[in-house]
Amino acid sequence: MREYRIGRLKGRFVVTWDDGGTRRRYRLDALTAKDAEREARDLILSKRPLPGSDTIADIWAAYARAMDGRRQATKLADAGKHILPAFGHLLPSQITDSDCDAYISQRRALSRKDGTIRTEMSCLRAALLWAHKGRLIERLPAIKMPPVPRPRERYLTRAEVAALLDAAEAPHIRLAMLMMLTTAARSGAVFDLTWDRVDMTRRIIRLAAHDIGPKKGRATVPINDSLAEALAEAKQAALTRYVIEWGGKPVSSIKTGFNAAVKRAGIAHCTPHDLRRTAGRFMAEAGVPIEEIAQYLGHSDPHITRAIYAQFSPDYLRKAAGALEL
Repeated sequence: MREYRIGRLKGRFVVTWDDGGTRRRYRLDALTAKDAEREARDLILSKRPLPGSDTIADIWAAYARAMDGRRQATKLADAGKHILPAFGHLLPSQITDSDCDAYISQRRALSRKDGTIRTEMSCLRAALLWAHKGRLIERLPAIKMPPVPRPRERYLTRAEVAALLDAAEAPHIRLAMLMMLTTAARSGAVFDLTWDRVDMTRRIIRLAAHDIGPKKGRATVPINDSLAEALAEAKQAALTRYVIEWGGKPVSSIKTGFNAAVKRAGIAHCTPHDLRRTAGRFMAEAGVPIEEIAQYLGHSDPHITRAIYAQFSPDYLRKAAGALEL
């Protein structure tokens, strides 16, 4: 796309650009800055929008309605606070790599990590893919993303786990952490869990809410002794159908309480998701077969589990090392 500049002349928006050495200026019909930018891009691209053409904001709103009641709706609500001010006024055909680069730079300047930025831009890409499949847009624009960040490698020791659990002052914080460690569940699965999926007689927890579950698998796992006692106490005090509750209401995050517990425990920074990762390591260190760990974690492909956790197995590469004895 040519370089252009939007300004004002006699109270109206105008766009100026260089056309082979000749300076061009065109008066726009737009009454707002965002409408002026969209109209200017149509002019530069020589592609006028059809009447009723959907902007990113229109598509985003329709996609959010389609996702209502699903976990994606929550992600869209959070990502939309940042994506829509930057892209909402544009048509899909107007998005360029420069727009994506500018957004990435803007979010990095606010100290947002590339993983967070990728999540936000993935929501934009998902909305556009949905619109393309539904034939709301003819062409699926490319959304340039920041590089995939290196995976976190924070694992807690058993001493750190004990200190962290002891430092959890609120009972729902401790129960949530204990569940993430003993079921290896993601935080979302723990917060979504209802008592009807906790079978204290058979000592089994079904993490999936229904057969058509989220993209990331949720397993059915046993309740071990460490968790059984905590669940029994929580069940007696329950005021809602949710296992993790506080003040008679379900809980959607323990970030504040978790960070406070980390600080009181005096351990290095960690996140709730690190508890799931730690659970996988504990199983591998105990010699649990990779296929069983994969099933426990809800991984559909054991190769992913092997790539992450095989190194912690006590038998990791021992046979290979033995073959090199001199």
